[in-house]
Formats: sequence, C-alpha cells, structure tokens
Amino acid sequence: MGKSDLVERKNDHLDIVLDAKRALASTDSGFAGVRFRHCALPELNLDDIDLSTAFLGRKLSLPLLVSSMTGGAARAVGINRHLAEAAQHMGIALAIGSQRVALETGADQGLTRELRGYAPDVPLLANLGAAQLSEAKGLEAARRAVDMIEADALIVHLNPLQEAVQGGGDRNWQDVLRSIEDAASHMPVPLVVKEVGAGISADVARQLVEAGVAVIDVAGAGGTSWAAVEAERAKNATDRAVALAFADWGIPTMTALADVRAALPHTPVIASGGIRNGVDVAKAIRLGADLAGQAAAVLHCATQSTEAVIEHFDIVGKQLRVACFCTGSANLEALRRAPLLSLPSAAAAAERWT
Repeated sequence: MGKSDLVERKNDHLDIVLDAKRALASTDSGFAGVRFRHCALPELNLDDIDLSTAFLGRKLSLPLLVSSMTGGAARAVGINRHLAEAAQHMGIALAIGSQRVALETGADQGLTRELRGYAPDVPLLANLGAAQLSEAKGLEAARRAVDMIEADALIVHLNPLQEAVQGGGDRNWQDVLRSIEDAASHMPVPLVVKEVGAGISADVARQLVEAGVAVIDVAGAGGTSWAAVEAERAKNATDRAVALAFADWGIPTMTALADVRAALPHTPVIASGGIRNGVDVAKAIRLGADLAGQAAAVLHCATQSTEAVIEHFDIVGKQLRVACFCTGSANLEALRRAPLLSLPSAAAAAERWT
C-alpha cells in the first residue's frame, strides 16, 4: 500500500469516527447492567478521596489512559500535541495511534520525541499493528516506534476483523503469536496487547501473557465498531454488506474484562471500548481494571485544543470521584470492594473477579 493510500485511509477513519452515528457499535459494552449500591453515609471528605495509581513505573493522578486514536493524517499533528499536553496536565497515560505511516513513509505527523517533551512525566505508549510486527523487519519497526517517542511501552494492536473486512487489509495472520513472543523477549520496554473493539477472550489473554506480554487491554465491543467504519469506507455494495454484518461482532467490554481478570488475577488489565464517563470508569475499576481507556469519546475535543481535552478529562475525574464518594470508597482499592446491586450481569461479573 502506497503512502497516499495509507494517509487517505487514516483521514477516512478520522472523519467517520468523528461522526459517531457512522461508527458506533450496535453492541452494548455491558456497563449499563452494573449498578453500585449507593452509600447514604459515606463518612468521607469528597476532596480527600485518592484517585492516584501507578502504571509502567510512573505515578498517575487518575486511572485513565488516552487510548490510541490517530497517526498518519496531517491533522494528527495537532491532535497528538493536544492529547500529550492534556495527559501531562491531568497526570494520565497516553497511547498514541498507529505509527505505521510514520515508519513506512517518514511522515512522522508529530509522532517524534517532541511528544515526550510535551508529556515528560506520564506513560507514553508506542503503537504497532500485529500484522506489521509479523513482517520480516517487524522487530526493527517495533524498536523504531519506541525510540521515535521515547515510549515506556509498546502497544501491539490486534484487529483481525477490521483487516478482514477492509479493502487491502492484511489477510495473513499466521505466526502472529510467535512474533509477539519474539518482541516480548527482545524489546527494551514492556509489551501491551490490545484489540480495537472486538475484545480479548480469557484464552487469548492467557496465550499472550505466556508469550511474555505484560499488560492486556481488552478493548471490547461497545464503542467504535471498526467493521462499521470499514463499511462506511467500502467502495462497493458487496464489501459494505460483508462489513456491516459484523457491526455487532465482539465480546462486550464488561464481559471481556471480567473473564480476563478472573483468568489472570495478577496481570495489569486495561478496560476500553464504550467507556462513556467517570461512572463507567468506576464500574471498570470495580470489575478488575487497573486503568480505563477512552478514545472516540475525546477525539472531538482533541481536534479543538489542549484545553478542551483537559476539560473533558476533568469532568471524567470528577465523575469518578463522586462515584467513589457515593460508594464510601476512600481510594481505588476500596472502590474495588464496593458493593454492587444484585443485577444478574453485575453479580456474574463480580463473582468471576472476586
């Protein structure tokens, strides 16, 4: 695929995801079925609640990750700068979008060490597709991706469904696990593996951790559907029909989170995919997530300004703080033990985790 084709694809993705009605999965994340038992007597000072945590050896003020969004389009320069500056201000982690265009064409689109200058104190995660990692020079590309932004970790994203329904997508997914295992053994930073909206099952998560992966981002169904995105990009009716059939495909985020946490009680887990607000973040933490990630929810703000992104995450943080307050949770560890109402979905998920 040529440079112009890659850039056009990234621009198409931005346009479609910015119009949520064109990209939203028809599957619910599952968090709507979870309710905390309200505590009418919290015996806490709201302002004293501690939302801090640690990730990749760095302290975070909030258990949040700006999930991978964009790389390759010219407007990504401003988007990534706004995200990096906001992540530094808010004390949250930042995962950048795919670095494939930058690695293959030399058009870095703001994905340079300058990004680390904007966010010197927070975790930065580089990003490479599993299909690219499996290529002959995949390990070299992975090292370049990390060095390009002085990253604390490398995200390898799994997107077999998207590639299968995408015109010109990567069809050969043989030996991907072996490539991941090789990278885990030779990379100077930890590996994070994430899906892009169809979820990671407990069995796959176990395989990844056994291969040396340090962190799992379940990235389940309930947010952006990349099958729906590719349906919007399809050049003919046949390709559109094939892609649209999978708009509701995937493991709902809550289910993936509960299953992976139960299978891997000691592995750091990120919950992303349909995390709408700070209440969803609280639910994800309660069900076993170490961090919660947002991408599409903040993309529009990222096209505007750093201040808009800061305002977005300030609201999410305040919502999370109120959720802690109204469950009597003084910190995130207490939130992980907060009682849930006995709704079937919530009870089942909590039972798997606890």
